Amino acid sequence: MKAGVVYPQIELGGDTGAVKAFAQAAEELGYDHIVIYDHVLGAVHAGREPKLTGPYTETDPFHEPLVTYAYLAGITKRLELVTGVIILPQRQTALLAKQAADVDLFSDGRLRLGVGVGWNWVEFDALEMPGHFRRRGKRQENQIALMRKLWAEPVVEHEDADHRIDRAGILPRPKRQIPIWLGGFSDAAYERAARIGDGFLFSGRTQTEAVQIKAKIEARLRELGRDVAAFGFESIQQYGRGDNRWPGDIAAWRDAGGSHISVATMGANLKTVDAHIAAIKRWREVYDSLG
Repeated sequence: MKAGVVYPQIELGGDTGAVKAFAQAAEELGYDHIVIYDHVLGAVHAGREPKLTGPYTETDPFHEPLVTYAYLAGITKRLELVTGVIILPQRQTALLAKQAADVDLFSDGRLRLGVGVGWNWVEFDALEMPGHFRRRGKRQENQIALMRKLWAEPVVEHEDADHRIDRAGILPRPKRQIPIWLGGFSDAAYERAARIGDGFLFSGRTQTEAVQIKAKIEARLRELGRDVAAFGFESIQQYGRGDNRWPGDIAAWRDAGGSHISVATMGANLKTVDAHIAAIKRWREVYDSLG
């Protein structure tokens, strides 16, 4: 089982020096990967109809994940760079495919592209994608199919309900098919992951919920004739649960067959990047002690 960290960006105030220090510390501590969350815009929640139900507002800072990973590609050597998750349907597909290809090339094949459909309709409107919010799940499926084609083929001719490409392609292309993992909180997301994903990233789930949903996705993978062993599952573990619970959390996910686990230090009343680094050091010590 591979271990990673979640960059606590909403608690570090957009400090670019903290990004460098945290990522390099994680690599030095032996972590396998780093996860960065995504929001292009934060929105005021008050007075919205329909209501905004997600946890982030206009006061929460977010670095753009692919820009950040282009930077980290040059100052780290081994860390896998994971988006957790890019809100795919609010972005232009060919442009994102190009950006992801370059990050993968500059990092020597270290990008794992986690994608989701999002919850913030204000963000979709502001990014000039207002018509796509209600059908964002179907759009995401079309986008994933097209990105894989753009990464594989020198010249693409493609048309679906969202795209039209007339004999064009991206160059340079990545040297591989970049793995695409899905995230989300609905049965539709789990079904979509089983059909077209390379893995699933759990965030905001209890350990029990993650194990139950993992079993559901695995059952669907078998129904579809897909290789369960080749499909990844990552659980996000909360540092704030306390070191008396970490061993049980880690062991339970390992026993359930989880391939990846990451620790999130947000919400633990840590005020500085040094405090967050100390926290991932402590969690890693416990993880390593379990063998």
